[in-house]
Amino acid sequence: MTKRANKATETSIRKGDLYLADCPSRSVLDHVTSRWGSLILILLLKRTHRFSELARAIGGVSEKMLAQSLQALEADGFVVRTVYPTVPPKVEYSLTKLGISGAQHVNSLTDWVEQSVSAVLAHRNTRHLSAATKGRAGGL
Repeated sequence: MTKRANKATETSIRKGDLYLADCPSRSVLDHVTSRWGSLILILLLKRTHRFSELARAIGGVSEKMLAQSLQALEADGFVVRTVYPTVPPKVEYSLTKLGISGAQHVNSLTDWVEQSVSAVLAHRNTRHLSAATKGRAGGL
């Protein structure tokens, strides 16, 4: 298939099918639900940020990963990068209309995760203790 035909196929998709190995919706899902992508979307849902603000707000992200995640979200049409002609250059990131829509869904999921983390950790601890007990009993 030529590049032109492939591009036409990608733009003519009405709805993705995540279960198909070659469906482009998989890469979109990867970008939106990645560790850094989801946190970027949530922060930008609140307001426009500069790169350094995002880096400070997201604990543990390297500049390289932040830049790559922003580039992926920009390429997918979720984020717009605005460069102001100042010295030094001022660069801001904000969400597009599509980005706002996606970020709202991600925000719902992350709200649920934050509310449920104690139950998840309790379950992990129970399983860990159960496995340790079985390990000792099996060794007797």
